[in-house]
Amino acid sequence: MNTAPSDPIAVFGGTGQQGGAVIDALLARGAHVRALVRNPESERSQALAEREVELARIAIDDPASLAAGLQGVAAFFFMTTPESPSLPHIEEETQQGIALVDAAVTASTPYVVFSSVGGAERDSGVPHFESKRRVEEYLEKSGLPATILRPVAFMDNFAVMGPTVENGELVLRWPLPDHIPLQLIAARDIGQLSAAFLLGTAEAPGGTLEIAGDERTGSQLAAAFGEQAGLPARYEALPLEVLGDNEDGQAMFRWFAETSAYQADIDAVRAIEPTLWDFPAWLRARG
Repeated sequence: MNTAPSDPIAVFGGTGQQGGAVIDALLARGAHVRALVRNPESERSQALAEREVELARIAIDDPASLAAGLQGVAAFFFMTTPESPSLPHIEEETQQGIALVDAAVTASTPYVVFSSVGGAERDSGVPHFESKRRVEEYLEKSGLPATILRPVAFMDNFAVMGPTVENGELVLRWPLPDHIPLQLIAARDIGQLSAAFLLGTAEAPGGTLEIAGDERTGSQLAAAFGEQAGLPARYEALPLEVLGDNEDGQAMFRWFAETSAYQADIDAVRAIEPTLWDFPAWLRARG
């Protein structure tokens, strides 16, 4: 597929982190973007409109609005995110994805990119991974031409789960053993890679690609923070119990620690997107 820049490309979740990054990348490439939004009058939606992004009002529980939002588009990006880590909301995530796939089928959408999660196909047992896997399977059965991208852990999570400063030292604490490397990707690069597939400048053998930009242990992450801040830094591994009754979070960090977990080929991903950020590059961009 090779989409002309003037063709509309639909993006679901454009007012959020991933969808916003996709829109940024598409606009930078001169594409015409249509954002599927629940509230076109919201501040974030209006900020997109000011950048000449077309807005289409949709509701997940209104199939007609979803199909109308996808009429005439050349391609469609979507992702799913539970409203909370509670199991009922995670189940709702699957239904959200199914509704979007059904709408794409109804609208005869020529091409779809779905942002899932790294390891979704490997029986992780992590509830919000399994919910995305069910969407993957539904998309695969739909017959739609599609690429499934599987991002690993977001670097952007460290914006809210980063180190604290204690007695002039940065201390990073996560419930992950220090000898376990964790693959990471910047939301910005999910956008860059998705745009490449949506515009037909990249292909994924077999229709799926796990994507990462770096891989670091806790101590290596702390060291990168320290270098950016000009402070000494250290890492402390926490027990899973700090996650309390968050079953989803416990399952995910247990999966990180007890399996090979994420398995992206970073060199292959960088061949598609040469400007892929490693963790220090993300830190520099965040300031």
